Amino acid sequence: MTSLTPFTTVTGHAAAMPEENIDTDIIFPARFLLLTARDGLGRHAFHDRRYHPDGTEVAGYVLNAEPFRAPAVIVAGANFGSGSSREQAVWALQGLGVRAVIAPALGEIFHNNCLRNGIVPIILPPATVAAMLEAAAAGAPFTVDLEGQTVTAGKADPVPFAIAPERRLALLNGWDETDLVLARFEGAIAAFEAGQRRIQPWLYPEDTTA
Repeated sequence: MTSLTPFTTVTGHAAAMPEENIDTDIIFPARFLLLTARDGLGRHAFHDRRYHPDGTEVAGYVLNAEPFRAPAVIVAGANFGSGSSREQAVWALQGLGVRAVIAPALGEIFHNNCLRNGIVPIILPPATVAAMLEAAAAGAPFTVDLEGQTVTAGKADPVPFAIAPERRLALLNGWDETDLVLARFEGAIAAFEAGQRRIQPWLYPEDTTA
């Protein structure tokens, strides 16, 4: 059972976004919420910062410059992902190729949406994030090692980060919420169903198509 892309170790460039309070409406503007398909939302990520009203690119914006057009990591200021609970903000980041977000603080719902959708949210001290913002802006490669629970920016020493054990397990295996429940409680579910079959067999009619 693998519903998401497993996350073990990811290496790539990081987009530096030092501004604080980049909310979900900046990440994925509300007018695009009418889109119902999950695929393809990456083209709308940070839309109003990436594009002028006529659709041309905003020169100098980090996501419009190489090698940051499809960053593996975003390093952000505090409170990144605050605001509304829209899960499309995380889907849009995925569409850009983002696999991890690093910040001193993240919006609580955004943080949980990341975990449920295969993006690793990493909260580190402000001074550490400040150093990583400089490294990201300079184009240093970033490596996020979920197995070892470390992030490395360029030639700096690996920095440990915390993550709930069950969420780490789910991300490593590419499990969604249903997969995680089945992995944790498969035995208990099977035992319940076996008992229910004995007590209420009419709930489990024989397959007449066999």
